[in-house]
Amino acid sequence: MAKITVLGAGAWGSTMAQVLADGANDVVLWGRSEEVITEINTSHTNTKYLGSQVLPDSIKATSDIDEAFAHSKYIVLTIPAQSLREKLIELKPLFKGDEVIISTLKGIEISTQMRMSEIIEEILPNRKIAVITGPNLADELILRQPAAAVIASQSPELAKELQEIFKAKYYRVYTSTDVMGCELAGAVKNVIALAVGIAIGLGFGENTQAMVITRGLNEVARLCAAHGSEPLTAAGLAGMGDLVATCGSPLSRNRTFGEAIGRSGSYENARQVFSRTVEGVASASAVIEVAHRVGVEVPIIEAVADLIKGLVSPQQAMDRLMKISTESENFIK
Repeated sequence: MAKITVLGAGAWGSTMAQVLADGANDVVLWGRSEEVITEINTSHTNTKYLGSQVLPDSIKATSDIDEAFAHSKYIVLTIPAQSLREKLIELKPLFKGDEVIISTLKGIEISTQMRMSEIIEEILPNRKIAVITGPNLADELILRQPAAAVIASQSPELAKELQEIFKAKYYRVYTSTDVMGCELAGAVKNVIALAVGIAIGLGFGENTQAMVITRGLNEVARLCAAHGSEPLTAAGLAGMGDLVATCGSPLSRNRTFGEAIGRSGSYENARQVFSRTVEGVASASAVIEVAHRVGVEVPIIEAVADLIKGLVSPQQAMDRLMKISTESENFIK
């Protein structure tokens, strides 16, 4: 059993806290909302984010950040990706230097085009850092439905250590040293899920969705390979696994928001009826910059980014994809 601190008491943070508690760990869950914290501690529910699902009574929730940091050297980050830099700068004085920082965030920072682990390393240098990623929809995982993830760290020993901490009866954890590939795959799949949702919103069926998913996976694989990461990461849980779950499930915020765009005719119209954080929207333009640095074409992501900017309509974006020249179906060239 390990002592774990989870930062962020939203849907994903509460779900991660449950997984860790079910693995017999001593978990403290930190959040800002006193109402949410009180509810978790008294009724063991988080109705704002998870409905009536009952959380393990062993989870202790707190709004006291000093208490949260004093509990454990294992710090699990579940805050929104675009807020990471600001939050780490705020919390930097609380880090002693011996912490293990585990990122569950999927995105590319808009202003710098940095991956989440790069931001952590910049603000908190010389720390032990890992990322956990994979096809993990909170609404299913909170029900303890079987799922799997991959823990990636440049240190194989740290990855193995965290594998033991995160595993539960319903949660299989694999290891990897390809941090870059896992993070790139996790960020790109959010944008591809938007594209799939847009296609659904336009009324297109499984053939269209399969085309977008498969060609989206191609963009993931080529981007990973161009950055020197392991191309086969795109075929694993961080790539294909997460892509299938995010593109195929109505529980996915990225896909659902994409559907709203397709139905309403524009990003602005969809935003008026959808207020939740959608990481694919924030990451689209940043992913393009990351791709163009290494000469990789990402036509699906470019179409989504132009749609978000209001340069094309959903139908025009789809029409543009159908006009792209076709070559050999090679995943890494």
